[in-house]
Amino acid sequence: MPDLTTKLPGIAELWAKTQGDSEICVAVLDGLVDQNHSCFEGATLRREPSLVAGEATPQGSMSAHGTHVASIIFGQHGSSISGIAPQCRGAVIPVFADDGRRLSQLDLSRAIEQAVNAGAQIINVSGGQLTEIGEAEDWLERAVNLCKSKNVLIVAAAGNDGCECLHVPAALSAVLAVGASNAQGQPLDYSNWGENYQSQGVLALGEDILGAKPGGDTVKLSGTSFATPIVSGVSALLLSLQRQLGEIPNPQKVRAAILQSALPCDLGDSKDQNRCLVGKLNIAGAMELITGGKMSESLPMVESSGCGCGQTQASNILVENKSQNQELVAAPSPNSQVASSEVVAASTAAAPTPTTATTTVVASSPSSSNTNFMSNNSTVMPNNSSNAVTASQATEPAGGGLVYVLGTLGYDFGSEARRDSFKQLMPGIEIDGTRVPANPYDARQMVDYLADNLSEAKSLIWTLNLELTPIYAIEPYGPFAREVYAVFQELLAGEVESETSEEYIERVSIPGRLTGKTVRLFSGQVVPVIEPIATRGIYGWKINTLVNSAIEAVRAQETAAPNEDQMRRTLSSFLQRVYYDLRNLGQTSQDRALNFAATNAFQAASTFSEAVAAGMELDSIVVQKSPFCRMDSDCWDVQLKFFDPENSRRARKVFRFTVDVSDLIPVTLGEVRSWSSPY
Repeated sequence: MPDLTTKLPGIAELWAKTQGDSEICVAVLDGLVDQNHSCFEGATLRREPSLVAGEATPQGSMSAHGTHVASIIFGQHGSSISGIAPQCRGAVIPVFADDGRRLSQLDLSRAIEQAVNAGAQIINVSGGQLTEIGEAEDWLERAVNLCKSKNVLIVAAAGNDGCECLHVPAALSAVLAVGASNAQGQPLDYSNWGENYQSQGVLALGEDILGAKPGGDTVKLSGTSFATPIVSGVSALLLSLQRQLGEIPNPQKVRAAILQSALPCDLGDSKDQNRCLVGKLNIAGAMELITGGKMSESLPMVESSGCGCGQTQASNILVENKSQNQELVAAPSPNSQVASSEVVAASTAAAPTPTTATTTVVASSPSSSNTNFMSNNSTVMPNNSSNAVTASQATEPAGGGLVYVLGTLGYDFGSEARRDSFKQLMPGIEIDGTRVPANPYDARQMVDYLADNLSEAKSLIWTLNLELTPIYAIEPYGPFAREVYAVFQELLAGEVESETSEEYIERVSIPGRLTGKTVRLFSGQVVPVIEPIATRGIYGWKINTLVNSAIEAVRAQETAAPNEDQMRRTLSSFLQRVYYDLRNLGQTSQDRALNFAATNAFQAASTFSEAVAAGMELDSIVVQKSPFCRMDSDCWDVQLKFFDPENSRRARKVFRFTVDVSDLIPVTLGEVRSWSSPY
């Protein structure tokens, strides 16, 4: 990036103070990165295991995207690419596969949580999903809130649809959104300018950005995808500057400094000033705010000029093609089909072009798409829109991590051949005197078959599902694997029981370890594999049995007979609230503590039987780091607050569990404490 000092005012002065600090970690959630490229020689980069396997290839469009983005941040000075923050540490978490170029919001959430666990202070997401009002799935909301609570800054692309519209995660609160401008500071025609961006977005250089290309070459690309790593790199330098000043690095302070110091852009007579977002990236101004100085009165101004969108100055400039279709995926070929629901696509930079690509969205498994290259001096990457997160261009979780997750148990075959083998081996059934072949998708038939042939359980892919969405594959291993499979058969048998049965199981809790492996399901979805070590901690929520136990506990404490219907409603409400409103992946310490506390409370409902008997409902569950803990433990306080839905003047009842999540199976410390609270 030899011309970066002239195109990016203030960067030379910032480099004179710092080129980064190895204690500052930037996570890049993008395509595969060619870490053998010469520009990364000397860089501190670590690839984290993710759901995207393989290595970067020169032919892979998302490999090109990921390598380019990473080089803008970590390219070593003196090489072919001078990155913004070459001395900072990098965590590369591939999320966009070359054959898919998009991912679900669920998988993006996994990667964000993984980046936080890897110690990242800044997370670069050069991608997003087009939405109407900036709404996101609960998974992604929780991951962004985790970053906010951990003081981790997400820098995300605003998108390249050329409209007053929003992408997630860029539109979510606490995220720093990045739009694209040309060298004169004018917003590019295809850079989005939605309402949320007016308070949390900045423009940065996003046209003809020189970066690395897999295989050793360099290429110029345009789009919000490539403006985003510039802001991420500058943010990393400002964090490094904070360390130089003896301060604790504060990503939220850096975010505030970038937004507060942003400069207005001159659009002439144009009334649409919103295209500038908060303003243009002002490196000198942000640097002064971080160092405690005053904002300069005479900051250099850039003369207004035409946008120049779509004009290439070199034969090797790669520009993304803008589609008029609002169902966007990361650079699929024209007329390709995009399958799956709620998927996040990489934000693709777009340049004006008379050609538009159409995409059909169907509700099935993801299908791959290829990039067509134009045979002229400019290579065009089409940017179609989809119900997904795509790359904005012109994980297997780490092995060994602990998981304690709630959901429903299911199974998958992985392939037609495996499904047909079960159909062939399972005995047929009689319906109205007629014998018909077995149906391996009928869980009742599968339960009966496994009861007589437990060894066949290993041939299934067991899954843990949330609202019919598989989030993990479960693979028992070791000397107790057979016992675990036997428990799975019992749990599955409980799930297919009548809802009025004492043996009916509504949810299960599974403790395990992330293996670092993934498995592809029959639908084509790729999920990480967890490994339960033994049957310890695997529990089925038998709500009907629990209600009876809670009623007996209340009878032992109360003189009046409890209202059984009311208690059943209260406990069912508790279960639904925990499962649907507080759903999570069970990977972070907070989520494991929350899930175990909910399971433990459900098992020992007598601990809050007083509140249940009084008809009180669950109000909130709060998880906080415990001020008291044993040495080498990870302790969290979980507070369950109940309220009276029929009497707002009645005091709340609070129950507190202290949970140690340092081991495979969380442990409750001390007794459950309770007190009344006015709010």
